[in-house]
Amino acid sequence: MLKIWLNIMLISFLQSFMACGQQTYDQKLQSLYSNTVPLVQAKEVKEKLNQEDVVILDIRSAKEYSVSHLPYAKFIDYDRFDISQVQDIPKDKEVVVYCSVGYRSEKIGEKLKKAGFGNVSNMYGGIFQWKNEDFDVVNQQGEITDSVHTYNKRWSKWLEEGKGIKVYE
Repeated sequence: MLKIWLNIMLISFLQSFMACGQQTYDQKLQSLYSNTVPLVQAKEVKEKLNQEDVVILDIRSAKEYSVSHLPYAKFIDYDRFDISQVQDIPKDKEVVVYCSVGYRSEKIGEKLKKAGFGNVSNMYGGIFQWKNEDFDVVNQQGEITDSVHTYNKRWSKWLEEGKGIKVYE
């Protein structure tokens, strides 16, 4: 009887443990965000893309940005960020920040807000969400591409199959 009970407990534990590792993308994002910067949906950003009254900042690494980025996005390296990099942007201008999933961009958004930028938002789900919604990205030459730098192999699972070519090296 004890053996049966132990087996039931072991199976129950393993099922619970495996279920914890099967987060949805939304659950993963919610676990990453501090909600210190307002979120904006990819669809809303797409509608604003070529408007002069919004600045889109890609705050991933140079390697990530060179593979692909949103059209009209300005590169700001997360690891080397300094507020002087955005001194040409009026503080009352609408600024949208994004990265792979939105964690790093939220941190830069916090710094922008602290520096006096009054209209900063973070694109929910980052470039992964953008591509998951079938929106175009461009390469270094400004040409549409299917490649997306997914940060590393582990994070690449959040770019849905068939939505882009996963690059992480």
